[in-house]
Amino acid sequence: MRAHLARVDAVIVQAVIAGALSFAHLHDLAAAAGQGGWKAWAYPVSVDLLLVAAWHRMRAQQRAGQPAGGARLWFLVALAASLGANVATAGLLDLDHVPAWLRVVVAGWPAVAFFGGTLLAHEPRTPEKPSTPAVSLDLNTEPSAFPPLVDESHPASPQEAASAPVPAAAVALPPALVDRVQALAAEHRATTGQPADPDAVRARLGLPPSMTASVAAHL
Repeated sequence: MRAHLARVDAVIVQAVIAGALSFAHLHDLAAAAGQGGWKAWAYPVSVDLLLVAAWHRMRAQQRAGQPAGGARLWFLVALAASLGANVATAGLLDLDHVPAWLRVVVAGWPAVAFFGGTLLAHEPRTPEKPSTPAVSLDLNTEPSAFPPLVDESHPASPQEAASAPVPAAAVALPPALVDRVQALAAEHRATTGQPADPDAVRARLGLPPSMTASVAAHL
């Protein structure tokens, strides 16, 4: 546990150092390009926000199995802006005589960042599909549309009853389905004077054979 915390602490320290240096480099470059005062401090905030937003969007799309080309593009744009400022302030660029093209790039960055952030925020999201399909049961079907609950012409012999497979463990049924099971059983008892067969009730409701035990538990 202590080793894990030590690794996490080291990563956090590195992230703080890297973020602070990159922030300072972006500020210095913006100030050298003619963006003085509060404007020079706003540039590193804009770059870092676009970088983080694009990263989160890219990871979310990858986890959902969606193409993440747009988010990856804006992540690379923000990364290039941050890395470019780090390299430019390392002595390779005379900050007292910034070229005109760099002044244009720095001045145009707010519009580019706003455009990229808008696309990331308003990109359509694909709804997640349910893991299991919903089962649709028509509980208002007329009883005449179903076969008899018990085949009285061929009663089961004791040998057949003994060799019948043991039903699976009962699972909970929705309240509406329980009411339908009990209504069908009461209808059969009132008509024939005999208890309803759970397997026949299950077949009338269109349930799989594994639900016989659940139907029987409510008869």
